[in-house]
Amino acid sequence: MGCFMKEVYGVIGGSEAYNLLRDGVFSLDRKFDVKTPFGDVRLFKVRKGNISIFFLSRHGEKRYSVIPSFVNYRANIYALKEVGVTRIFAWSGPGAMNLNLKIGEIVLPMDLIDETKRRDYTFFEKGGLGFIRSNPLFCEDLRSGVEEFFSKRGEKIRGNLVYVCTEGPRLETAAEIKKFKLFGGDLVGMTLSPEVFLARELEMCYCPICYITNYAEGVVKRDYSPSLLFGGMLEKNKFKLLRESVKSIVDAIFGAIEILNKRERICFCHRNMERYRLNGIIGEDWHTWF
Repeated sequence: MGCFMKEVYGVIGGSEAYNLLRDGVFSLDRKFDVKTPFGDVRLFKVRKGNISIFFLSRHGEKRYSVIPSFVNYRANIYALKEVGVTRIFAWSGPGAMNLNLKIGEIVLPMDLIDETKRRDYTFFEKGGLGFIRSNPLFCEDLRSGVEEFFSKRGEKIRGNLVYVCTEGPRLETAAEIKKFKLFGGDLVGMTLSPEVFLARELEMCYCPICYITNYAEGVVKRDYSPSLLFGGMLEKNKFKLLRESVKSIVDAIFGAIEILNKRERICFCHRNMERYRLNGIIGEDWHTWF
């Protein structure tokens, strides 16, 4: 049997993330700030059962105080790397462009189309680094752990889906959704890019788990309701279902970690920068890469 690598897990929580802390879904060990070259980041060390992880609320600590367009993605990924995180699970609540997907359903994106326009996409603004292959984009090892968790519960999770990441904060037009569907998109959201690409630059595994919040514009007819969230795109009677979906994602993450801790790593995520190391362009200390 091979020597197992010591893995440290981080979770980037999307919508409803801070409510889980408030509601005691995790046991909170401590919270602290990490200083990075891109700004300070609030991290939480939390525990569920005998598994301890680092937790980050992507959208802040109160409601939805940081919208996707203005999340400090570089600071978040840097902070997780700084505390020793090697593998990241992240959740997101996209809309569906496919009526076969159900509201509240948990799915695993396979690939991504990046339609964002104004974000900081890389740590490597200088030095000629960062030419990293993006297929497979999401860590297949982490994905397999999530799939095995659901399989043991007798559930099959959809995984062959393409996530289209838009800039926001506005929602997409009906014509844009038609375009994205022609491109092969299944899900539309605002948070996975550049998060995944930054994690890959720092040789961290990254696996998103998504829950369907609504149907995208033009997929089903929705009257405009100015007083409701997303102008009525998100059905009011689905809020409880979506909160349960988030809790199921948390169960899946901790269940997958338990599965993964019993087997050896099979992915290459921790070797994304190997060519640069072998050529003597970078050293082992990642702080010196940029």
